[in-house]
Amino acid sequence: MSGSKILQRLVTPIVKQSQCGYHLSRIMWEKSSNNDNGAPSSGSSTNLPSGPLTKPEVPAKITERLPAGGEYRNPLPVLTGDYNTHLIPNQSDFLIIGGGIMGSSIAYWLKQRFPKGLSVTVIERDPTYSRASTGLSVGGIRQQFSVKENIQLSMYSAEFLRNIKEHLSVLDMDPPDVQFSPQGYLFLATADGAQQLHENHELQKSLGAKVELLSNEMLKKKFPWINTDGIELANYGYENEGWFDPWSLLEAFKRKAMSLGVEYKKGEVVGFEMKNMRGRNRVTNTIIQDDYMDYVLVRGEDKEVYPVKTPCCVVAAGAWSAEIARMANIGVDEDHPYLHVPLPVEPRKRYVYVVNCPNGPGLEAPFTIDPQGVYFRREGLGGNYVCGTGPTAAEEPSIENLDVDYNFFDEKVWPSLAHRIPAFESLKVKNAWAGYYDYNYTDQNLIIGNHPHHRNIVFVTGCSGHGIQHGPAIGRAVMEYLLDGDFKTIDLSRFSFDRFFAEDELIFEKNVV
Repeated sequence: MSGSKILQRLVTPIVKQSQCGYHLSRIMWEKSSNNDNGAPSSGSSTNLPSGPLTKPEVPAKITERLPAGGEYRNPLPVLTGDYNTHLIPNQSDFLIIGGGIMGSSIAYWLKQRFPKGLSVTVIERDPTYSRASTGLSVGGIRQQFSVKENIQLSMYSAEFLRNIKEHLSVLDMDPPDVQFSPQGYLFLATADGAQQLHENHELQKSLGAKVELLSNEMLKKKFPWINTDGIELANYGYENEGWFDPWSLLEAFKRKAMSLGVEYKKGEVVGFEMKNMRGRNRVTNTIIQDDYMDYVLVRGEDKEVYPVKTPCCVVAAGAWSAEIARMANIGVDEDHPYLHVPLPVEPRKRYVYVVNCPNGPGLEAPFTIDPQGVYFRREGLGGNYVCGTGPTAAEEPSIENLDVDYNFFDEKVWPSLAHRIPAFESLKVKNAWAGYYDYNYTDQNLIIGNHPHHRNIVFVTGCSGHGIQHGPAIGRAVMEYLLDGDFKTIDLSRFSFDRFFAEDELIFEKNVV
């Protein structure tokens, strides 16, 4: 189907029932070759008023258009780079909130599918990426998960990284290099965790992952620098696992997306304007009445608030996605059958430490995770390593800033590292940083798809620390969902928002690092 054909769609969402609820299937403005102002052509069955879709005047008191509530926090830490930051468009076929790895991957896949006749706008806020999860990630990629879909996402993303020059090269520019180091992942388990590790291994292997179980003796022989005391079993991913440079991956996605015509705009989303819409479910033949998102309100660099007309808004704001959701009354209206459930995503602060140890494990060391959750991987060739661990619930640090707690390293990280890797007894801390997980506090898994009430608001968030590695695959999945009406390559329907209305539909990932 050509780009012009894909745009001959209605503003009103046409929804269909599937195993995960309603999917947004047709949300594009109807356009014709002789109508450049975005107005529906004659014969359209849209319920919207006829005439051109023009940018409405901004009232003198723009606060009258803003949603009620307290002071807005800073929900969108994003990249501005070298794109046009001044002109907020008055309309866009797809408006993406957040330009980290998720937003940029989605934008790329949409425009890669239809490079002409499809307008895609990414709204960004912070030109330094100072609080964004993407740039503060350790850049690991693994297939060692306990949930089928996560394994499949990683397998595709690893293939994408290996062939990134074919996907993201731009004419007359140097090809992208994300410094993919396929050194593998190594999960260690005590007797208590051996059964779960074995079950995970069997699932991973059944899906085609290249993983190998190692007994205590096998582990000692293969990696003699490990103290194997207390280790019952290990799972080693020897292909398509390792680490890469997150900044380079983001830059490659953004550069390619812009070359295809994606517009990145500096701005802050501060609210939505809704309209009540009625439609008919084509499967059940029942009437549907929802609040249809009509405009996204964006505060530009000039501090003015601009309403952007869009038939589809994709929320990919990472750790701050729930704040965007609350602007749409999600999780606020306690009496509403759908709006009473919040988007269960919150920022969780994690520390990453850079240490130097000239006598460390060396080049052959995989990304290693101790049974206590302490991890390390090599960083470059100069005897440096990055390491860290997650805190207990009682130890969760404040998210008010990105200050690093070095006592946490001394008390929680170093003792486990030095015990498991004796060479790390003599390590020295060189540097450290902190970043945020977009943590799904309900089941620690991706949330993807439209909201059951606001059907043209699509969420892509909640990866709980593994979003950077799944970004290439999730971007492709969202493109399929938006343009084809369903997932075509990897079925992610279990990860819809609908699962939060029934506890028996939650999907718990047991391998969160």
